[in-house]
Amino acid sequence: MRVLYLGDQDAGSTSRHRADALRRMGCQVEHLDPHDALGQSLHGWRGAFHYRTGYLLTHRAVLSWLDRTLDASQRYDLCWVDSGELISASALRRIKLQCAQVVLFNHDDPTGTRDWLRFITLRAAVPQYDLCLAVRDFNLPEFKALGARDVMHVWRGFDEVAHRPIDPLSAVNPVYRNEIVFIGRCMDGEGRDLLMQALIKRGLKPAIWGDNWQRSPVWADLKPYWRGGSLSGQDYVDAMRGAQICIGMLSKGNRDLHTTRTMEIPAAGGLLCAERTTEHQQLYREGEEAVFWSSHDECARQCEALLADPALTQRIRAAGQARLLLNRVGNEDICKAVFQRLKLS
Repeated sequence: MRVLYLGDQDAGSTSRHRADALRRMGCQVEHLDPHDALGQSLHGWRGAFHYRTGYLLTHRAVLSWLDRTLDASQRYDLCWVDSGELISASALRRIKLQCAQVVLFNHDDPTGTRDWLRFITLRAAVPQYDLCLAVRDFNLPEFKALGARDVMHVWRGFDEVAHRPIDPLSAVNPVYRNEIVFIGRCMDGEGRDLLMQALIKRGLKPAIWGDNWQRSPVWADLKPYWRGGSLSGQDYVDAMRGAQICIGMLSKGNRDLHTTRTMEIPAAGGLLCAERTTEHQQLYREGEEAVFWSSHDECARQCEALLADPALTQRIRAAGQARLLLNRVGNEDICKAVFQRLKLS
C-alpha cells in the first residue's frame, strides 16, 4: 500500500512515530512535512501571527509547495494528514488528484474554544476528508456539524518501538532514577506548577523535565527540582521507567480526559499516577493497574503510600503495562483500525 504522509518529521514527534508504524506494517510511505512550505515564516512574530489567524494567509504557499514537491505521476492509496492545521480545502482537492482517500488525525482539540483561531483552516477543510479521527467522543458530533463525511474515535497511542525500553533489564542513568517524575511543559493557567509545589511542600521530591517552568509564579520553589528541558528518545523512556512514580496531568483548556502520557508511561514500564477521569478509569483498573487522584492532597497521599510500599508499586507497574497491551492502543493497532474503517487491505 502506498501512503502519502503529511506531518511533522521530527524523530521525537508522535507524527513521525505513526509514519514509522505504517512502514513497519509494510506500507510504502512518502513522508512530507508541510512546515517546509513556510520555513522561517513559522517562527518569531510571523509564526505567532499565522497561529492566531488560523494560517489563512499560508494557503497559497502550501499549494505551491505541494506542486513543487509531489511527483504528479505518483498515485497513493491513502493520504494521512497529521495535525492538519496548514492543510486547506484547496490543498486537499489538489492532494486528492493523486490519493484515493484522505484521513485526518488531530489529537489536539480543533473544535474546542482554546485553540479556535489556530484551527480555522482545518475546520474549513473537514468536509474534504474521507475520515476524521478524534481522541474525544464529544469531538465526533462537532466534526459532523462541520460537514465531516465520516468520523471515528481513537485513543491517543504509544509507539511499539519508540516507547518500549531497548533493554528492560539494562541500568538506567542515575539522573533518571527518581522517586517521582513529571515530564511536560508548564502551561499557563493549568495549575501544573501548583501541583508540583504542593508535592514539594509535603516533603516529596518530584523531578521535573520540560519547558516554560521558569515563567511560573512559584518558580523559586520549583527551581531546585527542575532537571532540564523536554526529553525525547531513550532519555524520555528512561526517565519514565527509572522513576518509582510518573505523574500524568491533563490540559484542561484542551478538554483532555487522557493524554499520550497515559499510554507512554506504562509502555516504558513506569507507574501511571494521573488525574482521575472517566477515560482513565476505562483504560486501567484503579489501584491495580494505575493510580488516580482528584486533588493535590490526594495526589500527595497516593505518592506517599506508593513510596512506602515498593512491592505494591512494582505490582502496579507490571499490571499497567500488561493492561496497556490488552487495550491495543499502539500506533500499529490504531493504523490497522483506520485501514479496516476505510476498507483498505
